Amino acid sequence: MLEEVERWLTGRSWSSADRPLDRLVDARDADPLRTSVSVVLPALNEEATVGAIVATIRRELMGKVRLVDELVVIDSGSTDATAAVARAAGARVVHRDAILPRVPALPGKGEVLWRSLLVTSGEIVCFVDADLKDFSADFVSGTVGPLLTDPAVQFVKAMYDRPLGDSAGQGGRVTELVARPLLNLHWPRLAGFVQPLGGEYAVRRSLLERLPFPVGYGVELGLLVDALHTVGLDALAQVDVGVRRHRHQDGRALGRMAAAIYRTAQLRLSRGHLVRPVLTQFERGEDGFVPRTHAVDTEERPPMREIAEYAERRAA
Repeated sequence: MLEEVERWLTGRSWSSADRPLDRLVDARDADPLRTSVSVVLPALNEEATVGAIVATIRRELMGKVRLVDELVVIDSGSTDATAAVARAAGARVVHRDAILPRVPALPGKGEVLWRSLLVTSGEIVCFVDADLKDFSADFVSGTVGPLLTDPAVQFVKAMYDRPLGDSAGQGGRVTELVARPLLNLHWPRLAGFVQPLGGEYAVRRSLLERLPFPVGYGVELGLLVDALHTVGLDALAQVDVGVRRHRHQDGRALGRMAAAIYRTAQLRLSRGHLVRPVLTQFERGEDGFVPRTHAVDTEERPPMREIAEYAERRAA
C-alpha cells in the first residue's frame, strides 16, 4: 500500500461513534444553508425493506433530532407496493420517469441517482440502498458527519462488515473479485476504501453536480474514481457504521454487475470503447447449457450542472 494511502487511512477513516448526534446537530444548525441534508433511496421492488428504513430515518434523524431535511424515495419502476409502503412510512416518493421527462430514462441504479439531483435540494446528498435489513440510522449520520464538521471533506463512503448468510465477511463478492483488484492496480490511491462499491455514501452537491454518472451498476466505482481526480484523496473519507445486511443476488446477476463495473473502469482508463459490450452467461436447460446474452451498461449521464433544467432550478 502506498505511504500516502496509509496516512489517509489514519487521518480520513473514522467510526460513526466519533461524532455524536448532538455534535452533528450543532454543526448543522450553525450553518443550515450550507449543511442541509437530503437522503435519497433508489428503489426497485423493495416493499419488504424500504418502509423500515424510511421509518427509522424519520424517527431518529427527523423527529428526535433535526439532522435530515428531506427524505426522498426514487421509484425506478417497481411492480410491487414499494411506492405505497415508502409513502406510508413518511417519504416523498418520486417516480424516475417523472424527473426530466424530455430525456427518456434508461434502466439502472446510476440513472436514478443522477435524476435525484433534480428533485432534492440539500447541499449534502446521502444515498442509501433500499434493500437493507436491520437498518441503523448510523448509515446516514455516520456518512454525513464528516461533511458537517470538516469543510475539507467532500465525499464519504460507509464501511461495514458484510456477512453472507451465516458466514462473516463473505459478502461483497464483486468488490473482492473485480473492484478491489481494479482499484489496487489502476487507482492505488483508492486502495484504502473498505467498501468501494457500497451504496451508502454522502457527497456535497457541489461535487456531485460536476461528475458524470454511469447509468448502471458502475455508478459507485465511477463516482469514486472521478471524485479522486476532481478533488483529490484528502477530500475523500470513510466511516465505519457496523454491519450491513441486505438481499444478496445470484451468481449470474453478480456477473452482469461485474461486467458493468469493468466497463466503467475501462472507460476511465482509456476513454475508449469495448469492441463488443455484451456478456454471455450460461444456464442449464433440458437439453444442456443455454447461452443468455446481456448488454453491458455503456451509457453515462453528463454532469448535472450541464443540464439546463438543473441550472434553472438552482438559480431560482
